[in-house]
Amino acid sequence: MSPRDMTIDDRPVRLAVRDHGGSGSPVLLLHGLGGTLLHWDAVAPLLTGEHRVVAMDLRGHGLSGDGPWEWDAVLDDLQAVIDHLDLDPPMLVGHSIGGMVAVRWALRHPDGPGIVNLDGLRSAETAPEHYAGIAQEELTELLAELKAVFDAQADAMAHPLPEAHIAMLPQRSLRTTDAGVHVRPDAALARQIRYDPHFQDSIAAVPGIRCPALFVLATENMPGLPGRTGDLMPALRAGIRRDLLPLTADRPHLRVLELPAGHNMVAELPDRIAQAILSHAAPHARN
Repeated sequence: MSPRDMTIDDRPVRLAVRDHGGSGSPVLLLHGLGGTLLHWDAVAPLLTGEHRVVAMDLRGHGLSGDGPWEWDAVLDDLQAVIDHLDLDPPMLVGHSIGGMVAVRWALRHPDGPGIVNLDGLRSAETAPEHYAGIAQEELTELLAELKAVFDAQADAMAHPLPEAHIAMLPQRSLRTTDAGVHVRPDAALARQIRYDPHFQDSIAAVPGIRCPALFVLATENMPGLPGRTGDLMPALRAGIRRDLLPLTADRPHLRVLELPAGHNMVAELPDRIAQAILSHAAPHARN
């Protein structure tokens, strides 16, 4: 079966969905910040032998409509997709901010089939105490440099894209206005998400998860990080391990898997990501 694209437009925020088909218990795939449902095109076919697989554009992304980034409203978006497609309760798989959405979904659905969180526990621009294994003076300097990078990105998002950048991005990620072509999400939504407490730290919510959850952690830097910001990423990962592992040690329904990949692990290792999803779903599948 070829993937089937559809739009759910009988609600306040229009939702764009790609149904990859398949049989078995359903899996709903959620992309990261600035991504779209295209993010899953290499992984989804590896899952359809055992699952019904659906991906969606989150609000403010891709071909979905605009709306404020309110976590409960985002969860309602997911429920609208589930209801529209008449899915059984799905396992949620989320990358980056999609993983943070999955954490909130797990709190709302403690008896659900579970979640897979792909490197979606903390933003890079989290609180200083969330980094580990780095001297305070160096941390302060690197955080200032990281803030400058994100400030520059935020400023660029408020302006039309240069022609050279437009050609590098999928059409689905762009919006054309009278002022020019802009990337999605827009600068206002990105600003709101940037300073959201749950976006900056989702680990605080982990002890409240009652359904099965798999947390897949990156072990390497993404290539091409600007300036010295790459020096900060090992400290970010160390802080995540320091704070997450004790929470999972005596909770057998919470598991951690580390993969030799960067934050963009879905694109880097689609086979390994699919394997992790399948192995996590197998004990909890509802056929």
